[in-house]
Amino acid sequence: MEVFPYTNNNFIQLKGNNMENRVISGATSNESLLSTHKVLRNTYLLLSMTLAFSAVVAFVAMSMNAPALPWWGLLIGFYGLLFLTNATANSSAGILSVFALTGFLGYTLGPILNRYIGAGLGDVVVLALGATALVFFACSVYVLTTKKDMSFLSGMMMALFVVLLVGIIANIFLAIPALSLAMSALFVVFSSGAILLGTSNIIHGGETNYIRATVDLYVSLYNLFLSLLQIFGVLGSDD
Repeated sequence: MEVFPYTNNNFIQLKGNNMENRVISGATSNESLLSTHKVLRNTYLLLSMTLAFSAVVAFVAMSMNAPALPWWGLLIGFYGLLFLTNATANSSAGILSVFALTGFLGYTLGPILNRYIGAGLGDVVVLALGATALVFFACSVYVLTTKKDMSFLSGMMMALFVVLLVGIIANIFLAIPALSLAMSALFVVFSSGAILLGTSNIIHGGETNYIRATVDLYVSLYNLFLSLLQIFGVLGSDD
């Protein structure tokens, strides 16, 4: 005959341990949820501040008729400041790095916007800005309301990145307008996917640093705006 392995005392002790484990698990879950909400709140706060700062810098650059940077200057400035931001993301200096990066990208928008406005395409700028805000709002609300894990997009994003890289290099030598337009359309898809994935990473604990999260979302918005601007510019041009 088998003997029940637990005496009354053992059963009481086991039951107490189970209750304690549930309490610890619940406390850990609540702490993780609070941490996620904090990262999300800080990310959106910093993102709104950097967007406002970029808009001011872009306006100043437009007012001064600042010259456009050469492609190599843009790459050096962007990747240099991006490296600095990632290196300082866990310190208070990361805040300054974020504003330096977003201010630099805001400056690059000045000459671009002047070119469109000078060509009589000011309405295209407004349309691209509105469409960018709408896409960001729709993607963010979708992830935040459904709580869906978008990590399955990682493979597609990598494939799109490779396609975009090859297309950019090819367009440097070929300079085909149709290819440039196609690249802009792909950038819209890529940037939208990056917003979905970035927001999902925040709410599911994949990204716990709000400075890095802010940079990811900001760069996605920057690329999305420029891509929509180019698409609407081509569609709205009389040429």
